[in-house]
Amino acid sequence: MTAELVRGQNHPLPETRLEIRVSVGKPIVAGVTLSDDQGKVRGTDWVAHPGSPTLPGLEVPRQAAADHRLAVDLGAVPEAVHRVNVLLALPVGVGGPVSFGALAAPFVAVTGLDGSEVASYTITDLDAESAVVALELYRRQDAWKVRAVGQGYAGGLADMLTDQGLPQARELAGSINEAVAQGLARSVAAPPPRSSDDARVRTAGQTAAPGPGAPGPDSTAAPQAAPAPHQPGDASAATGATGGPVNYTHPSRQTSAPPPPAPTAAPAEPGKAAQPVAGDATGWSMEERLYNQVWGMFEDLARTTAAYRSAVDFAESRMDQELDKVLSDPRSRIGDTGDVAREAARAKHGLLVDRARAALDRDLGQLAAESEVVEPALPMAYAGWDSPVWHAYRTPMEIPMAVRLGDLHLPERPDLHIPMLVRLPLERGLWIDSGRSSGTDSLADTDELRRLAMDSAVAHAARLLAVYPAGEFTVHVIDAAGSAAGALSPLVTAGVLDEAPAAGAAGVSAVLAKLTQRVDLVQMAIRAGAADALPPDLDTAEQLLIVNDFPHGFDDRAVTQLRYLADEGPAVGVHLMMVADREDAAEYGPLLDPLWRALLRLTPVADDHLADPWVGHAWTYEPPMTPPGSRVLQQVLDQVARARRTGGR
Repeated sequence: MTAELVRGQNHPLPETRLEIRVSVGKPIVAGVTLSDDQGKVRGTDWVAHPGSPTLPGLEVPRQAAADHRLAVDLGAVPEAVHRVNVLLALPVGVGGPVSFGALAAPFVAVTGLDGSEVASYTITDLDAESAVVALELYRRQDAWKVRAVGQGYAGGLADMLTDQGLPQARELAGSINEAVAQGLARSVAAPPPRSSDDARVRTAGQTAAPGPGAPGPDSTAAPQAAPAPHQPGDASAATGATGGPVNYTHPSRQTSAPPPPAPTAAPAEPGKAAQPVAGDATGWSMEERLYNQVWGMFEDLARTTAAYRSAVDFAESRMDQELDKVLSDPRSRIGDTGDVAREAARAKHGLLVDRARAALDRDLGQLAAESEVVEPALPMAYAGWDSPVWHAYRTPMEIPMAVRLGDLHLPERPDLHIPMLVRLPLERGLWIDSGRSSGTDSLADTDELRRLAMDSAVAHAARLLAVYPAGEFTVHVIDAAGSAAGALSPLVTAGVLDEAPAAGAAGVSAVLAKLTQRVDLVQMAIRAGAADALPPDLDTAEQLLIVNDFPHGFDDRAVTQLRYLADEGPAVGVHLMMVADREDAAEYGPLLDPLWRALLRLTPVADDHLADPWVGHAWTYEPPMTPPGSRVLQQVLDQVARARRTGGR
């Protein structure tokens, strides 16, 4: 039976191999510190955090997320350690909540490896605190106990680590915040809220397995329900052993208004899944329904993959436990008894993994079928460049809800691509990385990577120009050394740029001065409530500045102006797209870090670098490039230029 703890209460731990699960609803940082018998943290090597996630007997998540799972093996913790402190902190400088008082009460649970809860604690009465010691696991007479702490710190990680006696507290806190900020800079943007009424309910083709904790010690049933995002009291993702609908809706999402009726899937024959229909999500228009449906597919893929990985981890840990039990008994190490026990453990492991894979394949098959229906129905702003909708291009009359920035997929099903949709107007600028990454071909040279990065930037800019009404989107380009003339030729040849790409120090200075002045004027007009007082020659369209080969040709003043545009520009319609190698920009040191963190990092090659802040997946991102030999981009840009000249006619 689970012990529901209150602040200060303790509870014995029946075993030493545990998981600690954290659920907050917004991305937070989770870490662990080790303390000696005096309650002191002896050094930075006694702290597990996203930048250094493993210690003997401990592993913490590598990035900020709304839900965390920390692995703990107290039997492997050094003898000098008397306390294991579980820390939670809010990311710094990323535009999120600055105190726990703005969030739902964090929920922390200590569970066995089979998912059964040992103790849980809901941390209440938090206000201005931005870091909190949630739990401590401590030794008492050769046994371990857990205590609910809930000690908060308004000064954040630095104050918390200082209070625990760590000499390098502020330096370590800074490095942790930097590691987390870089992870969030690569994170997938949050989908829109959706109500519990528009739950995407799918009919399971097979019997749903019980959630974590349901199997008994000798059961061979692996947990199939998605283990990650949940709040205390949420219903299980599976309905029970009798089968039935499985709800894959991401938790803690709310929407504002009831939607109109949407198309429904055709009734399924007995024993078969319902046939998917494009637009079966909720929304006031087909565009909104498809947008919500795409995000629902993203959530479904994330959760079903998390369930599979959790089941495999469960099978591995169970096999390890059974093998340890066999090896710990001297009698079983003699004769055939040990071999039989080992084979039985491996067979049970194989059965669990096979069942998990079968459930995954079933769900992925449903998602693949839905993708085949949804992809051809996507409107122009959501469609890939290979979609026939571009061949019937007409200048839109309204700004769409969102735009497609590429595709996302996971290694369990690389051919199942989910469109990466980002709401308009853009809330963050983009950083197109022209340097090497984990997905870069080792034979690709630097010049080729820079060319691919600029081609990707041009494709993004062309799409934004195409999905906005005529005259509602303006693109500026800074190419200080003139090295991107070839990549920029589609924009220049079509005549969609108001002025030629800026080159040289004078050109860089002029463009930055013009855009920073625009931001200043619009901000002052908004604050004064005098939008009609803006100069008549001010371009009120959304502005996009493409900066190639940064930081070459930029001085400190220009870098400061870029930081200003990245921070203040999106709120008043000025957006930034940097094409740069992070290593080249390192010479600016800490001055450039806020700019790096403020932008969404994308790559010109397929790379598994986009972080999922809900279940911790690393998604592979693929840029939205045109098919080889296709002239669709140039044809669309020619029509955009014609519409700009004729006022949209």
